[in-house]
Amino acid sequence: MKRIGIMMNASKPHALQVAKELMQLLCEKNAFVLLEQDLASVLGRDDRGIPLKDFPNRVEIVFVLGGDGTLLGVGRELAGAKLPILGINTGNLGFLSEAEPENLGSAVDRVLNNDFCIEERMMIDAECIRNGEIVHKGTAFNDVGIAKGSFGRIVNCSVSMDGMFLGSYSGDGIIVSTPTGSTAYSLSCGGPIVWPGFQAILLTPICPHTLTSRPMVLPAESELEVRVSATHHEMGMTIDGQIGFEILEGDLIRIRRSQNQTYLVKWKERSFFEVVRKKLHGDEKG
Repeated sequence: MKRIGIMMNASKPHALQVAKELMQLLCEKNAFVLLEQDLASVLGRDDRGIPLKDFPNRVEIVFVLGGDGTLLGVGRELAGAKLPILGINTGNLGFLSEAEPENLGSAVDRVLNNDFCIEERMMIDAECIRNGEIVHKGTAFNDVGIAKGSFGRIVNCSVSMDGMFLGSYSGDGIIVSTPTGSTAYSLSCGGPIVWPGFQAILLTPICPHTLTSRPMVLPAESELEVRVSATHHEMGMTIDGQIGFEILEGDLIRIRRSQNQTYLVKWKERSFFEVVRKKLHGDEKG
């Protein structure tokens, strides 16, 4: 790994300082570095700046400085490129990141020496169909949310899988997530933690109004159809909680496994369960 791209979320505290240190370390190791355009401008290295969309054709791996939200956005942007992504946590939780700023030197050495593995994380595609036409669509790394707006009124989601009726969920909405997304919004709504290598789609009700509404783990190759209805007009569909679309009474939301995947760089000796213990349980000893 000698051709490396760097992308940074400038809103994160200390991210710029970490980017400068990272650039220096890589140059000392004779690695060829390209920077996302905004970062290149800030560092005064416009000669090394290219758009993020051009990374797949110019670099072998991408270092992403930011939090989980930053990594989600980059994962969607590079979906289908088969380009490994190493998250360096300059945010808060950093559940998806593998490296911390204080271990920057070690992370650089490991990447340059190919001392890592790559996890292939599944993604899901969603499309909103209105009067027979696709009006919104997107690819999610974590989850697709279908929910009510700001008012405290319920939305009803009638869900089918491969043409079979699963159930009707009345409440604040539902979350359809990947195994990666099982530790995000789905988890806060009572969904299960799913090992990221397991191939499945999760369906989690949001604040359901019935005691029998429970999360479901469904086959990865299944296709879900969600018909939404409500007595009001404040409903929306979100992609990874970052991109939002308005949905209307009677819209059909179709969700299926994406042909694209995100490729995350991971250290071989660090297990998913260790990350869960440290990030979610606060267990530093493991």
